[in-house]
Amino acid sequence: MVNRPNTAKARQARHKRVRGKIHGTAECPRLNVFRSLKHIYAQLIDDDKGVTLASASTAEKAFEEYGGNVEAAKKVGLALAQRAAEKNIVECVFDRGGYIYHGRVQGLAEGAREGGLKF
Repeated sequence: MVNRPNTAKARQARHKRVRGKIHGTAECPRLNVFRSLKHIYAQLIDDDKGVTLASASTAEKAFEEYGGNVEAAKKVGLALAQRAAEKNIVECVFDRGGYIYHGRVQGLAEGAREGGLKF
């Protein structure tokens, strides 16, 4: 019998390892990404206070399209950048959440950069 590796557990380990190196502040928050099969979620987090400064996702009522593709992820990145600009946030550090920087995660990052966030 072949044992299949637990990919969710491996992602959690990668995420935990990266979180030891990345830290968000009020001036330069952490842009956290979580993706599921149907949706993608992004948050700007101040780790000093433990609060979310801005967030966007495809699960919101205003978002009516399918959320599991690159185009949707790019729109989420643009929406997050717009909400960050309203709160005078220009710079952030990107936390890919243990995911490979490819596909939807890359699309979200590109959308956020197009919207004006710098990382």
